[in-house]
Amino acid sequence: MRFGKTWVMAGSPARTGRIAALGFYGGVTIRSGCFAGWEEFGAERIITKSEGNVVYEIDGEPALDLYKKYLGEQANELPASGLRFPMSIQMTKADRAVIRTLLAVDEVAHSLTFAGDMPQGHLCKLMRTDLDNLIDSAGLAAAEAQPANQIETGLCLLVSCVGRRLVMGQATEDELDIVQEKLGAETYITGFYSYGELAPFSNIMQCQLHNQTMTLTTIYE
Repeated sequence: MRFGKTWVMAGSPARTGRIAALGFYGGVTIRSGCFAGWEEFGAERIITKSEGNVVYEIDGEPALDLYKKYLGEQANELPASGLRFPMSIQMTKADRAVIRTLLAVDEVAHSLTFAGDMPQGHLCKLMRTDLDNLIDSAGLAAAEAQPANQIETGLCLLVSCVGRRLVMGQATEDELDIVQEKLGAETYITGFYSYGELAPFSNIMQCQLHNQTMTLTTIYE
């Protein structure tokens, strides 16, 4: 919850600012699944002023002021309440939207800081959810990551957003249970929570940065 540093361990003591790669060869089947369980609400708007992951204006209005209008009383609990109201962004209506989690607000600049780039000119919408939708989405991700043919044993790597865990609380266990139920007892699951998830959409084999999303990779021999 500190959103400070991340660490990578790969054949040496943990370090920051590095990447670990793992390669497979031979008869290996690898699939992935990626679902979030959030739904858009409100009007579609345009990010009219941004820099990196900081949004200053949406539709020409101060971003923080507009965000507070949608949140109502929950705006008093920002930035913590922002975990329950992420934002979807997409370049055009034809593109698949990705989710961005709110990290911080700036009352002086009236800006919003998100856990990923917020390109100027992109379309955006606020999002919301409930626990049932989040749990169901984990099951959908697991179903998408299942191999086409039944294979006896395998490994499933789950990477889920720490913001998702904070929203779900104890219901996080239910999210893991439905993944295990979908994949079966002979698929062993492991994983961790992250500040961002990297995964392709099912029909577009191009990796995207996601927030508030359950991502799975299954490996079967």
